[in-house]
Amino acid sequence: MEDSKGKIGIKEFIAIIILTIGTKLTDDTTVILYKQMENAAWMSPFVICAISILPIFLLIKVMNIYENKNLADVINHLFGRLFGFFTVMLLWFLLFSALTIDSAVYTDIISTMYFEKTPVIMIYGLLMLVSAFGAKKGIEHIGSVAWSVIFWIKLSLLAALILTFMQGEILFLFPIFGNGAWEVVKESSLRTSLNAEFLYLGLIFPYLKNKKDYKKGTWIALAIIITELSFSLAAFIMLFDHKGIQLMDFPFHETIRYIEIGFLENIETFFFPFWLIASFIRFAFYLYLTAILFGSLFSIRNFEYLLPIIATLVVFLGIIPENPTFTIFKLRERLLFITTPIFIILPFLLWAAAKLKGEFKNEKAKASD
Repeated sequence: MEDSKGKIGIKEFIAIIILTIGTKLTDDTTVILYKQMENAAWMSPFVICAISILPIFLLIKVMNIYENKNLADVINHLFGRLFGFFTVMLLWFLLFSALTIDSAVYTDIISTMYFEKTPVIMIYGLLMLVSAFGAKKGIEHIGSVAWSVIFWIKLSLLAALILTFMQGEILFLFPIFGNGAWEVVKESSLRTSLNAEFLYLGLIFPYLKNKKDYKKGTWIALAIIITELSFSLAAFIMLFDHKGIQLMDFPFHETIRYIEIGFLENIETFFFPFWLIASFIRFAFYLYLTAILFGSLFSIRNFEYLLPIIATLVVFLGIIPENPTFTIFKLRERLLFITTPIFIILPFLLWAAAKLKGEFKNEKAKASD
């Protein structure tokens, strides 16, 4: 009982991944995909998944060697103190940038789509306050909340998708490959970092009750996320066509405003609370990972105390852009390009370093003993 305290099981692990990555279909991520691939954007998740499989596989293989180390510890062990420090620093900078940019996007969604008269600083501050409070409770609390609400959140998404498919036009999906199959592959490969959270999952590896759940939970969550994202992209195209979507900032929120259920109006008020809860969980998890990385960089054991500082810094940096809808969109697109090669190459480097150091042989020797 004491060994499992503060740890999560496979259900909580999968729920965290699905809610963290799955909420991307509700922000401007979909617009980034439509921008280059137009009506073929719904196929991009499958290409991204195919490219992500090998890096994720290698990362799982390396992490399973070290049962009590997180990703930062493994990097320092395999790369050495100096190169390991700069690698972890780079990962922290990318994650902190993603946290700041994404939270600014979600604040913009709330302020422009739902609470236009509320000051942005109040919305941003409340978003980070609730997320920091959840992160301070620890990974066990984040996981239990994620598991307790995931059914209702995904049920609301399923209801929205069914209504969208019913009211959409399937002919908008053709031609299936849009501007060509090669264009889909090329543009998707440049945005493979949409799955970059799978790299950072190594940071909570020691917090899993059963280490085998890391492998199993990762593959299950990847399959669910790819399917969910693809169906959502197809639904948005069927409802608005790719030309209409390119004129929108947040297709998901426009969709729940557009779809109708009989005589009921303003049904977005039904979907909004579920989306908001998922957003809180996402940023609580982001904050937690950011604090873990910062704690690893400077040997801060009680990294939870860093959460209020990180959350405050995120708010001050996130409100700097004067026109966040366009400025943050460009920054987010650039961040995807920068993160993609790191997400693909780093697992290869870790696997190669472990191979050269004979770590896999040592693991086999321990297993035989």
